[in-house]
Amino acid sequence: MVIFLIIVAFIAAILTRQISTAFVTNPGLNGLIIGVLVVGILLAFVQVGRLFREVRWVNSFRAGSETTEPVLLAPMKAMIGRSSTVAFSTSSMRTMLDSIATRLDESRDTSRYLVGLLVFLGLLGTFWGLLNTIGSIRETIESLDPGTGDAAAVLDSLKQGLAAPLAGMGTAFSSSLFGLSGSLVLGFLDLQAGRAQTRFYTELENWLSSVTDLSHDIVVSDSARTEPSDEIRLLSERLRSLQENGGGSNPRVATAMANLADGISGLVKNMRSEQQIMRDWVEAQSDEQKAMRNTLEKIADALKKPGVH
Repeated sequence: MVIFLIIVAFIAAILTRQISTAFVTNPGLNGLIIGVLVVGILLAFVQVGRLFREVRWVNSFRAGSETTEPVLLAPMKAMIGRSSTVAFSTSSMRTMLDSIATRLDESRDTSRYLVGLLVFLGLLGTFWGLLNTIGSIRETIESLDPGTGDAAAVLDSLKQGLAAPLAGMGTAFSSSLFGLSGSLVLGFLDLQAGRAQTRFYTELENWLSSVTDLSHDIVVSDSARTEPSDEIRLLSERLRSLQENGGGSNPRVATAMANLADGISGLVKNMRSEQQIMRDWVEAQSDEQKAMRNTLEKIADALKKPGVH
């Protein structure tokens, strides 16, 4: 980014006279365009500079000593606390990465808006200059009086009248020049800032992947397949006992509880049947793997025998 700005400044220094001539045609609008460009450049450097703070915090955390408070990584700091060792589950890692990606993307919204604003200001100056040009040409044509018979006077009036249209054209082209050039410079800086953020996000994702505990998700999935059916079965039994003990006083409540208990019983049966289907599928896959392994072992033994090529 710095090298690119140095190149841009070098080109601007070479074209100083032409740029000054174009700038004075409409100092107000052209100055506004340059001001927006300067703000966008500073904002791009601020976005990249914020990443260094986050990188220092990650490095210090991995080293066991926290030196600075993170901004983009504040959700991750809140989850891991002050512990020097960290092990995330897959779901928590994905949640943190999504939050960080959202923050990184939101930080670039202003830069993208400024790029579009520069283009808009350039087009605004273009149309403004063209409107002035058209109006000046109309006034010049109306001021001509060929009936006087003096050709020299007509030519002098024409030359004086063309000064305003030419000034309008200067306003149009100069504003377009500054606006499009500024959007080009700021767009490139925003692109480089985006690449820096992408690299930071990728390296952070790689580090979090290295400390992610996959066994936690596996344990949760195994327990999820066994515990719910037992809990639902216990709930059904409690509903039936509640119906037998205290639900007889109100027939509607008793009927509703009976229907609920029947529904829960049906749900338990369906879950058990699905679990049985999963067990059968796992056993079938295991048998197929064993058969494949035996076949591969036979092929390997056959290839090891002499005379087989």
